[in-house]
Amino acid sequence: MKDFLLIFLLLMVIILLASRFIGVRRKPIRGYLDLINISEGQKQQVEDIRRDFLPRVAGIRQALRQNRLELNDLLFADPPDMRAIEGKSRDISKLQTQLEREVIDHILQEKELLSPEQKRQFYDVIRTEFEKGGLGVHGEQRPGTTRNAGEGR
Repeated sequence: MKDFLLIFLLLMVIILLASRFIGVRRKPIRGYLDLINISEGQKQQVEDIRRDFLPRVAGIRQALRQNRLELNDLLFADPPDMRAIEGKSRDISKLQTQLEREVIDHILQEKELLSPEQKRQFYDVIRTEFEKGGLGVHGEQRPGTTRNAGEGR
């Protein structure tokens, strides 16, 4: 009986580890169209669009990170310089607006590649992201977070 219990527990651990490993080995999601079925031809067109889009938004995101670090330093300066803080805040707002514009243009470009049924699926994916508070980040992941295609990322 003891041996049976030990073998059973060992099998459960192996199954658990195998299922976690399989989950990690899934193809990463680089964009919202990865969450719906598209043809190979559409995938190539999407990759062409992403080849331009991803580097542009990566640069904007890097500038946002840098400006936020600078804002942090300004906020904790003693005494704080309100004029500099307000200026840095405006810089961040401009970058956020630029990023939003890029994402909107990107969604519209990708949407044009889709059939009516795919557009409905794409709509649902984007709607889910908006309901969560915004659009996720293509190709980026914060430390300590996971992405799950079943949860709309």
